[in-house]
Amino acid sequence: MMDTRAPVEFAHGSFPNTVNLPLMTDDERALVGTCYKQQGQEAAIDLGHSLVHGAVKSERVEAWLDFARRNPDGYLFCFRGGLRSQICQQWMREAGCDYPRIHGGYKAMRRFLIDTLETQGSERRFILLAGHTGAAKTALLARVPNSLDLEGMAHHRGSAFGKRPGGQPAQIGFENSIAAGLLQQAERFPAQATVLEDESRLIGKLALPQNLREAMARAPLVLLQSTLAQRVEHTFENYILAALHERREHYGQEQGFTQFADYLRQSLANIQRRLGGARYQALDAQLMEALVAHERGDPDAHRGWIEALLVDYYDPMYSYQMDKKRDQVVFAGDADAVYQYLTEET
Repeated sequence: MMDTRAPVEFAHGSFPNTVNLPLMTDDERALVGTCYKQQGQEAAIDLGHSLVHGAVKSERVEAWLDFARRNPDGYLFCFRGGLRSQICQQWMREAGCDYPRIHGGYKAMRRFLIDTLETQGSERRFILLAGHTGAAKTALLARVPNSLDLEGMAHHRGSAFGKRPGGQPAQIGFENSIAAGLLQQAERFPAQATVLEDESRLIGKLALPQNLREAMARAPLVLLQSTLAQRVEHTFENYILAALHERREHYGQEQGFTQFADYLRQSLANIQRRLGGARYQALDAQLMEALVAHERGDPDAHRGWIEALLVDYYDPMYSYQMDKKRDQVVFAGDADAVYQYLTEET
């Protein structure tokens, strides 16, 4: 879909697979809004046309036409499906492209998705996939068709070390993605439960919707079991190798490593109070040694502090949380056994 609202509105939240191609910039929108309040709608429309004309207008119309050519089955919308989207649609039509507009715009779609969250949260069945940190739960979810990757929607790996380049979406956009995902699940798998990872209230800075959290709290649990060696290796591959690759793709080769090192040290510092002073200092020293060796071309030393962090920090926390959920567990096994259970039982 093509969101014709201003960038500041888009940043507050939009919908999956949506591109922001605004009619007006933030500054232009602010000027028109002030004019509307002071002089009325007609004067505001005239000001808008004077701001967006000539080469500026041609450039924006061409961007919309290019989007329509690449997305012939798409739609355009503004906040309420009013003047802005009507103007965009009219200018595209004058350029030879009759592109559909969503009546009611963002506001109507957002209301529909809020209702969807409430309905699906109360009516849909869920199964939660749990397991120790590093057990590769997300990788297993990717193999299960009737599943939703909440961490993928949140653009975060779901732990103290889960931050990813580019930041997270807005809370509203996160909720919209969940609602759209649940709609797809209801359409594709009407009789099957949706499999979710057992998440805490927050994934990074984003909160799971209240009604979904309540449904998840009632859901049965499936435990993914793996050895410590497997968990260390998975954590190494995802939080070291993949994390560095992401940052080098985002920031460039040299700056990427600097960002990667800062991310690891800051993530560890964020849990300093829970670790305790002595344990934090020991882990930070191990991490620094590993980063020095890594920058010289040998990343293997990271496995040492990863194992210590899993055993001394994450595992006790997981055991404490699971002690409160034991009666919800319906199955436990390794990746192959859990995959078979989920594909046969859900």
